[in-house]
Formats: sequence, C-alpha cells, structure tokens
Amino acid sequence: MSHAPPLGALLRQYAAGSALTCDPVEQGLLNRGYRLRTTRGRYFLKHHFDPETADPVAIARQHRATQRLADLGVPVAPPLTGTDGRTVAVIGGHAYALHPWIDGRHQHGGQLTTEQCARLGALLGVVHASLERVMPTEGRAPARPTGFTGATEGSAGAGGSARAGGSARAGGSARARGSAKAGAGGSAKAGAGGSAAAEGVDPARGADPADTFALIDRLLARVRRHRPYDAFDELARHRLLERRALLERHADRRPPQGGSVGWVHGDFHPFNLLYRNGEPAAIVDWDRLGVHPRAEEAVRAAVIFFVRPVGALDLAKVRAYARAYRRTAGAGPAELAAAVHRVWWERLNDFWMLRWHYERGDTRADPQFPAASALAVWWTREYDAVCETFAG
Repeated sequence: MSHAPPLGALLRQYAAGSALTCDPVEQGLLNRGYRLRTTRGRYFLKHHFDPETADPVAIARQHRATQRLADLGVPVAPPLTGTDGRTVAVIGGHAYALHPWIDGRHQHGGQLTTEQCARLGALLGVVHASLERVMPTEGRAPARPTGFTGATEGSAGAGGSARAGGSARAGGSARARGSAKAGAGGSAKAGAGGSAAAEGVDPARGADPADTFALIDRLLARVRRHRPYDAFDELARHRLLERRALLERHADRRPPQGGSVGWVHGDFHPFNLLYRNGEPAAIVDWDRLGVHPRAEEAVRAAVIFFVRPVGALDLAKVRAYARAYRRTAGAGPAELAAAVHRVWWERLNDFWMLRWHYERGDTRADPQFPAASALAVWWTREYDAVCETFAG
C-alpha cells in the first residue's frame, strides 16, 4: 500500500486494537484517508498531509470545535482521544487523527426535497451560530442558534464516524477541497468559506478586474498553444472570451468590503456532508475552519448544492434553503444580498479549473467546467432573481 500509515504505533496510541483491514479511500487534495477495521471496531484514519492544514495546533483546535458542537447536538463526528489525552497523533513528523466510521452517503441538491433543502439551510445556520457560542469571535457576543431541535435521527454519536479529508465512506464518494468544489459553484482556493478568484486579490474587496483580464490573456495564450487542440480547448476559449466581455461590461461592480464575519466551516458542500435515512449524519472535513463572512459561506454552499448541469441554479430549492438559513443564523436579507453580490463577483473572476488544466496539467476538475463556466453567465443574466431568492 502506498503511503501506508504506521498502523501499529497509531493503534497503540489510541488503544484501538489490532488492524484487520486498512483500505485507502478516494484520496482528496488536502489529506489522505483510510477505512480501517480493527479488533475493536471500524474507523476512519485521517492523515493530515497538506502543509497548509497539517499544523497539529490547528488540527487540535478543529477537534475541540467539533467536540463542542457535538455537545450542542450538531451532527458532527469528533475524533477519538488517544491514551496521552490528545486527539492528534504525530508520528514520524506526520499528523494523524482517528475518527469513528459513519455509514452514510453524499447527496447533492437535486436529490433533496424542498423540505430537506430547508433543513440543510437551517443546519448551516445552526453551525454558524453554534460556532459563535463555542468559539466566540473577539469582541463579539456569541450568537444563539434558533429553530433547531438538536441532534437528528442521523446525528453522529457513539455509533457514528467521520472521515475528515473529504474522502468517501461507505455509500458515498468524495474528494477534498479543490476537486470537491463540487458542481459548478466550486472554488479551489479556500473552500466554501472563502476563495481567491484571481491573482492580486484584495481580500476586503475581491478580485481586481485588471488582474483578471491579465489572467484571461495568459490562459488564452495557453489554450492557443495546446496540442492536440480539442473540444475542451474550444470550450475554454469560448468561455474565456465570453467572460472577458462580461467583465468589461460589469467592471464597475467590484464589491465593497465584506459583511459580518464569524466562525465558519470553511468548506461546506455535498462531499463534506453525510446523510443517513434522509437526515444529516455528520458534517466532516473541518480543515478550513476559520473566521470569514458567514453569509458568503451560505451563498457558496447553495451554489454548489443547487447548481444544475446546465449551469443554472434551482431557485425554488435555494429559496427554501436561504429562508431557513436566515432564520437560524439570524442573518438579515441585506446581508444575504450583499453576500450574493460578492460571491457572484468571485465566480465572475474565478478560473481555477482552467488554471489546473493548463498550468498544472491537472484534469480532475475538467468534467465540472461546462456547468461552472455556464453558471457565471447565467448568474449575471439572472442577477436580480438570484438576489431576490436569497434575500426574499
């Protein structure tokens, strides 16, 4: 097995018995995960591999947050504690965490009923408000979640489990960060909690169109040089020219500074949420936990969950989701409308899939590109309707 984890040392540290099987799950971009069965049970073993998120101190903070959320009844799956009292095991310079295993599956918005969409929005609102309770932002009074009854039927408890790196468990497959910026709405930079659309981004304002125009020119040059020139190249060229024209018309709409910030999951999308019996069983992959504009995460998540293959949003489902989110998070219509504008601008300036393809030679996101590139055009055309759906 490539990159085989040090099972003996790890299992001794967690007093988790002896290994019977250890199978890699579909690898994400941030971490490596393993489905582990021992003489004492089933587990998800997460190897925190990416240098950006592998700091043991940051991992321990994520673990404390999920434990506190679990205490509030939020469906999460905290890691196990080792014999040394720690949840992070550092062996050979690598950081690992052991989670109980959850049987569940991932579901995108097209598989959810309108009622389930509302419950999804309520759940994210509860996550945001609950994070404010357990990890209050400096100088701000913690928000209180409302309209949530606590753990659902599928909530992770003693029998639950999580993978944390966006990897698959039984019944579902997932990737992490970039490749799981699932559907058309995704961004590879910072997960659902925040992304950089182009080089030279001012985090307070979003992408500078001048930088995006330069990026478009560089990508067009790469498309022209690519051999053999194929259908993907033709679509990329068409979308780059189309996007440049859109930006030329809307360059004066660069958003002002972002709205209210708070603790967010940072990567809330279908591959980081497990369902069991139609209810959320566990929110996983907390590597991007941080302080960002909360409403923007709500918009990004909706764009990922509810995009259709043709690149349009299912606005009826978005409305149910957004109303429930606003209620449980205590977010007003104006906050959501401002977030819609910022995420729209972000998408208009975002070319991560093409950068992967042409600059890194990484084609894993190619299947998402047709819908993703169509979404930016559709969203610009239907801008008012999208704003009204989130804020109305």
